[in-house]
Amino acid sequence: MDALLLSRLQFAWVVAFHILLPAFTVGLSCYIATLETLWWIRKDDVYRRLSAFWIKIFAVSFGMGVVSGVVMPFQFGTNWSRFIDATGSVIGPLLGYEVITAFFLEAAFLGVLLFGRKLVPQWAHVLSAYLVAFGTLLSSFWILASNSWMQTPVGHDVVDGRFVPADLVQLIFNPSFPYRLVHTVTAFVVTTALVVLGVGAHYLLQRRHADESRIMVRMSLVFLTVMVPFQIVVGDLHGLNTLHHQPAKLAAMEGLWETTTHVPLSLFALPDENAERNRYELAIPAVGSLYLTHGFSTEVRGLRSFPREDRPPVAIPYFAFRIMVGLGVLMLAIVISGWVAYRRGRLYESRAFLRFARLGMPTGFLAVLAGWTVTEVGRQPWVVYGLMRTADGVTPSLVAADVALSFAAYIVGYLVMFGGGFVLLRRMVLIGPERASETEAEDAGETRKRSARPLSAVTDAPRRDAARPAGAAGGAQPEAGHGA
Repeated sequence: MDALLLSRLQFAWVVAFHILLPAFTVGLSCYIATLETLWWIRKDDVYRRLSAFWIKIFAVSFGMGVVSGVVMPFQFGTNWSRFIDATGSVIGPLLGYEVITAFFLEAAFLGVLLFGRKLVPQWAHVLSAYLVAFGTLLSSFWILASNSWMQTPVGHDVVDGRFVPADLVQLIFNPSFPYRLVHTVTAFVVTTALVVLGVGAHYLLQRRHADESRIMVRMSLVFLTVMVPFQIVVGDLHGLNTLHHQPAKLAAMEGLWETTTHVPLSLFALPDENAERNRYELAIPAVGSLYLTHGFSTEVRGLRSFPREDRPPVAIPYFAFRIMVGLGVLMLAIVISGWVAYRRGRLYESRAFLRFARLGMPTGFLAVLAGWTVTEVGRQPWVVYGLMRTADGVTPSLVAADVALSFAAYIVGYLVMFGGGFVLLRRMVLIGPERASETEAEDAGETRKRSARPLSAVTDAPRRDAARPAGAAGGAQPEAGHGA
């Protein structure tokens, strides 16, 4: 393995773990804002308990996201210096806007959300929930604007080999950005809804937290009923956009080698890049054109129409795309099974549905990873599509052994961090929303006591300690008492 491949694998490892956190926190922040609003309007304490429970889970996930994400910018300088030298005038401001407008907003109001329920008016607490949710959406906006520009670059000039912004609006709202933004954010909120549904189903199976569980199951099922079909429609529109702007990526996704207007629906195959064909293929003739072009009049380019050096790896996006679609079908099956149980009057008692929902908790995360793999591997061999190759973006002085060492450190570090985080989150779920609500009240009470303590009690403490006779406080020396 050379330094280029190791650098790509290292970056993929970091991003694959990091993306799991926004895939959860974007939707979770929106769900918390909804719960806070319902608690404010209906005054039903079950919504407050649910909100307190998910706020604590959000805080842990947010902290893990910050720690796992802060590593990525460092890799730009260490492993991808030529890429950042060429694109820094475009990528740098977008990432800077993300920190200024999104991260600071989330971090500031998360504190109010965590500790301010009894310290600020209720409207302020609800507003904090909305601002945290807005911050997570803003973060997705800027990150996806940056990534979409790398996929469909416009709005720039090239000066002395460097990309310089020419039209900021066009650069941000590039041709693939609206589709990628809606498709990704929808995937994030669907991922969260599946987790909420699974947790509620888990409690119902254990006959615990009945009131909270019924709300979680009902709210998430209704939400998924709308958003899963919506995601299918958005994915179709995103595919049409990919066909127009990144035809080589779409050909790899479909395992299509020959240019044709009647694209087969390839259900399974083993793509052979050397022979430029699919082995052991199971396909339905012409059906692929119906969802790719919505007809048989549009020509779809096959991989053979592209030079070999401009083709992406075929097998990875081919299988990742099918995993993503298969998981989407599984999500739809969960929704349908939920409504079948509802029609039978057994939504909260059907053990078959509840087990199905619990098993479906990781499907959203897996679908996000599969979709991200299709997007990034399908873009290859370009780091800026059609303009800059990935091989030209790596730091020229990198030594493979050094990258391997840092990669090994990342592997160990992320496994430890995410393993510990998973154990903590699992423990919080096992404790349940009632205990989370109690600890929130205890934390708020302690905060009120500290804030109510007179200033003189703090400023006069050293003088009172210093005035104690030697040996007071159980024979401790004055210095020891003062230090304590």
